[in-house]
Amino acid sequence: TLVSPTDPCLNGGLWMGTACLCPPNMDGPRCEFGATTINLTAELGPFVMMMARVTNRDFSEDMRDTSSPGHRRFAEEFSRTVRALGWDVLTPKTRPCPPPSRGSVVVNYRVQLRPLPGNASLEHRALELLAVANAASQPHNCSASADGLCFTATSARATRAATLALNATELCRRHAPANFSRFYFPYRTANGLLCITNCTLNVPGSFDCHGG
Repeated sequence: TLVSPTDPCLNGGLWMGTACLCPPNMDGPRCEFGATTINLTAELGPFVMMMARVTNRDFSEDMRDTSSPGHRRFAEEFSRTVRALGWDVLTPKTRPCPPPSRGSVVVNYRVQLRPLPGNASLEHRALELLAVANAASQPHNCSASADGLCFTATSARATRAATLALNATELCRRHAPANFSRFYFPYRTANGLLCITNCTLNVPGSFDCHGG
């Protein structure tokens, strides 16, 4: 009988005790597959750059490395918290909180905006997101053991769509998992940019790949 390894995750996946936490754009029970679709719409803008201070989690030095287990656990927890607000958020980046609040975690993250009417103010939308974040429900007990994050959104800055420095094919290769990048190609939709493979469903020329 084969004995399961202590860490069965592949391609940089992190074993969480019951399942693998996969790096961005990896999928599968063991992180053995590249994601069938990589959504790069947020790269096109508009979006809001936001900053928050999480008060019931301590910053550890390994969180400076975005590939470390500490950073990835925190990033997953924070992303779940923000997505509960109905926002599309890119992988957050962390840094220690400066004095006098040392010990808590400062998070920089980017929220993708839905297409706005031509006369809509991005600056006004950024202020709305800031207010929504600070009005969100949080744990009653803001201790380190609390089930959930206690945070204060401290700033929000809107950024308009920018011209991409890379063409769409190069952008897909940059964001795709390294071992799989050659399989991805760009696919533009009415509202954004996707990186897809021949296994992506519901696009022209796709195959039925049966999970890989």
